[in-house]
Amino acid sequence: MIVILLGPPGAGKGTQAERLAKTFGLVQLSTGDMLREEVRGGTDLGKEAKKIMDAGGLVSDAIIIGMISSRIDSLKGKGIILDGFPRTTAQAEALDKMLDDKGLKLDHVIQLKVDEDALVERLGGRFACAKCGAGYHDTFSPTKQDGVCDRCGSTEFSRRSDDNPQTVRSRLVAYREQTAPILPYYEKKGALKAIDGMGEMDEVFRRIRGIVES
Repeated sequence: MIVILLGPPGAGKGTQAERLAKTFGLVQLSTGDMLREEVRGGTDLGKEAKKIMDAGGLVSDAIIIGMISSRIDSLKGKGIILDGFPRTTAQAEALDKMLDDKGLKLDHVIQLKVDEDALVERLGGRFACAKCGAGYHDTFSPTKQDGVCDRCGSTEFSRRSDDNPQTVRSRLVAYREQTAPILPYYEKKGALKAIDGMGEMDEVFRRIRGIVES
């Protein structure tokens, strides 16, 4: 089984991919993690990628596809979930060609549809305890005592620099311009299924699971 989860930053793709992997015995492939592994391992692809990154360039689609191809071969028939790839129509086309060459095909392309204003509020209000890492939200999950961590009692907190509302909106614009155009590509192929990505995590997972099990 080969599954792709699509959706804007903060839609919960990583969390849902992890749950799908555990439930269905799939392997979650994150292209970012794979790239770092290839570089650390000193593979031919890793050396080529490191040379490009050290020069300040972007790793080519061909290298990313090569990594995915190599990983699929090493898994010997295990199913996969692609996390963070493809991001462009060109990548989607290259992925399809690679799978076709192996006699494989995508089983499910699932789009998590979210309300952007709600997403900005969700991400823009996140913060965490700087000591123990416990997560909170200004609106949805504040600390019980103002300024004090529920778990460890620390009074020091941190916020991700890219979780401020302005940055979140910029990331959403980038998603609409760069990644969203692949939705019609998969829709034309009859592979795309869209679900409501809002609501509780368990509720969203049930919707995804319903598609995978259908």
